[in-house]
Amino acid sequence: MTTAGTYTPEPGAAPLPRMIAAQAALETRMLLRNGEQLLLTVVIPALLLVLFSSVDIVDTGAGAAVDFLAPGILALAVMSTAFTGQAIATGFERRYGVLKRLASSPLPRWGLMTAKTLSVLVTEVLQILLLTAIAFALGWSPKGSPAAVVLLLLLGTAAFSGLGLLMAGTLKAEATLAAANLVFLLLLVGGGVIVPLEKFPPAVQDVLGLLPVSALSGGLRDVLQHGAGLPWGDLGVLAGWALLGLGLAGAFFRWE
Repeated sequence: MTTAGTYTPEPGAAPLPRMIAAQAALETRMLLRNGEQLLLTVVIPALLLVLFSSVDIVDTGAGAAVDFLAPGILALAVMSTAFTGQAIATGFERRYGVLKRLASSPLPRWGLMTAKTLSVLVTEVLQILLLTAIAFALGWSPKGSPAAVVLLLLLGTAAFSGLGLLMAGTLKAEATLAAANLVFLLLLVGGGVIVPLEKFPPAVQDVLGLLPVSALSGGLRDVLQHGAGLPWGDLGVLAGWALLGLGLAGAFFRWE
């Protein structure tokens, strides 16, 4: 026999770290099961890396094409996950009331945003591992400090996450879908990812150089291709976009 009260329910929320970890794991599984998101975040960057490294389509300057392209493709991978993918997914979650229901759960809203950020970081790690393996197979010879690369990637993730959440939290889902994909294509062409910024007119270069993807790809290229130290100018641009995007997202994000 058991004593009275042995199976008395003890209702209450799980510890906050466990809730965040569980939500982050759920967000990551949902992302990895989404074929459209995988196309955007994994397949397209990998195909672009292989294609432009193997076929002489764009003049990437002296040296192997993959040495120029690999840093830009890494920047593209961060943008596709932290900005485009997150904006579209969050926009439709907001439209269908998912965010509203999650916001009423024991998990606080900042905890939900933290879980989404962790999911983005996990996905980016998988992307970077895959793209790095492909680049090495194509003959990539990276240089520079790994710490500088990590700092650039983290600031780039923060900048793109803030902009993606700002778009998802202020526009309708259909508008977010169209705008996020359009921005992705425009920055792919004009953000120094594949086409060097030097190919554009000087006046246009100055403007394009202030874009977050240009700063991220340029900074990664300075470190990984040229072996430079910390690219303070590019880090400053990314930090500015991160503060702007996250600040505006925090101020104007609508959960319903």
